[in-house]
Amino acid sequence: MRPCLNPSNNASLRIISASLFRFGRLDPLPSLFRSSSGIRFPRKHCSSSVDLNRTTFTTTTAKMGVVAATDGEGIARRFWIKFRRESVFAMYTPFVICLASGKLELETFRHYIAQDVHFLRAFAQAYALAEECADDDEDKSAICKLRKSVMEELKMHDSFVREWGIDPTNESTSTSATLRYTDFLLATASGKVEGLKAPGKIATPFEKTKVAAYTLGAMTPCMRLYAFLGKELLALLDTNGSSHPYKKWIDNYSSEAFEASALQTEELLDKLSVSLTGEELEVIEKLYHQAMKLEIEFFCAQPITQRTIVPLSRIHDPAEYQLIIFSDFDLTCTVVDSSAILAEIAILSAPKADQVGPENMLAWKSSADLRNTWGVLSRQYTEEYEQCIESMMHSEKVEEFNYDGLCKALEQLSDFEKRANARVIESGVLKGLNVEDIKRAGERLILQDGCTGFFQKIVKNEQLKSDVHILSYCWCGDLIRSTFSSGGLDVMSIHANEFTYEESISTGEIVPKMESPLDKLQAFKDILKNRNDDRKHLSVYIGDSVGDLLCLLEADVGIVVGSSSSLRKVGSQFGVSFIPLFSGLVKKQREFIEGDSSSLSLSL
Repeated sequence: MRPCLNPSNNASLRIISASLFRFGRLDPLPSLFRSSSGIRFPRKHCSSSVDLNRTTFTTTTAKMGVVAATDGEGIARRFWIKFRRESVFAMYTPFVICLASGKLELETFRHYIAQDVHFLRAFAQAYALAEECADDDEDKSAICKLRKSVMEELKMHDSFVREWGIDPTNESTSTSATLRYTDFLLATASGKVEGLKAPGKIATPFEKTKVAAYTLGAMTPCMRLYAFLGKELLALLDTNGSSHPYKKWIDNYSSEAFEASALQTEELLDKLSVSLTGEELEVIEKLYHQAMKLEIEFFCAQPITQRTIVPLSRIHDPAEYQLIIFSDFDLTCTVVDSSAILAEIAILSAPKADQVGPENMLAWKSSADLRNTWGVLSRQYTEEYEQCIESMMHSEKVEEFNYDGLCKALEQLSDFEKRANARVIESGVLKGLNVEDIKRAGERLILQDGCTGFFQKIVKNEQLKSDVHILSYCWCGDLIRSTFSSGGLDVMSIHANEFTYEESISTGEIVPKMESPLDKLQAFKDILKNRNDDRKHLSVYIGDSVGDLLCLLEADVGIVVGSSSSLRKVGSQFGVSFIPLFSGLVKKQREFIEGDSSSLSLSL
């Protein structure tokens, strides 16, 4: 391993980036940081996160992970959207990454096929029980057809057995993960649902239909998940995809025939659920979610003996490496920019126009005046920021990475940010804020879905032995500290600008500590340089904007979240390319196995 690369000496940089999601329900970051994991890549210094540009990931929201279903959508579609986080976790399991790369060890695939046979048999049995419960002949026929498709899938597994040398006479036993899944399916199909009173004799058509609906609720997510994974893996097959050792598996689950079966299962679930009560639909939702979690457990239980790039500690032993996580705050962690929060506190704290007497007319502005002033400052900032970004585009676009050119261009942005802050101080809009009001606002500040939980998992994981730092342009460090303290994250180190106070009331002045991309980069370097730890470090930076670009490139692992067009414009202008996380990880896993692991260096 080598220390962190100096980007200026590296001619080829790539950033793997997210287009929509952050810490929330569709974010694979928890998978990357689990204590049993590791990421290490060859030579090229990169940054990463999730790309959701493909249609299978596109949603109607820019920041939150869960998408509200549109009117007319059935429960199968709504549940898939609600629990798609699990589908993403499935993608980032070591098993799926290795399978997609074509470098999954044959013995692991053999084990998977043997366990999947146990599962498919239970699946077929559950369909048979559901068919008995279906009251409608059309429903019975549909379930029968689905059961036959499972039997065809078992025949495909027989061909796998012959092709990959699995001894059909050597019957394997079910693992605990497989048993949990199959027991769950068969119990549900028998009417034994956790949390509900076990039924006696199921006699009425309605009772039977309800059990059939519950059974489909536990089976549908598996069908949709496999169709989803099949398409994701198919998209990564190169023009010479015929050489992929597991192409037959990918072709089956990405096929139109399998997609048709998945759709038919979903449509049947929707139909069987029409007459159910809200409470009964909640039961199906819980069954759906449980099935998704059991599917993840099933993938995670596959024995992986080869070295993999996910999750992190497989290669970077916490005893040897200290994990240091850096994150931006505004719009990376938050839903709303903190400057708007602070301005709103000032406006709400200010007296109304008719309450401002002659004696303090010069010292205080009314709430209406402050709102007008803030509106002017906001518009001016937006206009000049866009002009600044455009001015950075005037130089000729380069084909190779130009670190010096990027730094010089970002000096313009640094100067702009400092001028903007000076205007805010001069305007007086930040004068008169009570520090207790700021702290209360921080405690109530809405963070990106999953953000608090993500950091809690990091700091509470004693095996990771991590150190977390927030680097922010935020004008008031107290706001950030109170935000994370409310989530029990006092151990996080906050690096931001600070208000000055007189008797707990802000003077309107800002102590400048971090105003520009260059300030962030310097803080990043200083933290790494001054840490008191003899171990090597593994640095991770999470950001969303142009201001984070230098730190993203400096870190061992850079994670871009959000969909900032200016970040992509500036990066592309100076030779930084953006690649999706999943395909990037699959490619790196392939290179990792094919290359000399002793020469691999860190990046995403």
